[in-house]
Amino acid sequence: MIRVRLFGRCRIYHDPVSPVLKAPAQIGWNAWFRSIDLVTSQPLKGEELLKRTRGWWTVEPNDVAEVVKQFGRLVVGDAGELMVELSDENAADALSKALAGRFGDQVQIAP
Repeated sequence: MIRVRLFGRCRIYHDPVSPVLKAPAQIGWNAWFRSIDLVTSQPLKGEELLKRTRGWWTVEPNDVAEVVKQFGRLVVGDAGELMVELSDENAADALSKALAGRFGDQVQIAP
């Protein structure tokens, strides 16, 4: 099993960028007739983190997810980085070619 980082072309500066989860999402609650002091932390999953690139990347994140799912799965790395988990180097090469064929130089993978 290998992991590679997933980068997309920045819509504004046109350089490769990748989202990094800095802290888990915090979910709180509001009620009409009482105060609820409960806040739960929920880490985002790989596909959820990818969807946050909408508007930042030059391509649609759902389209990227469709291609990635054919070869591996989207995960969040130990440092919060968006990664693709693949079975081996051959799958990584095939994914790289598929991304280039569909998106040109707009989406890349890197170790």
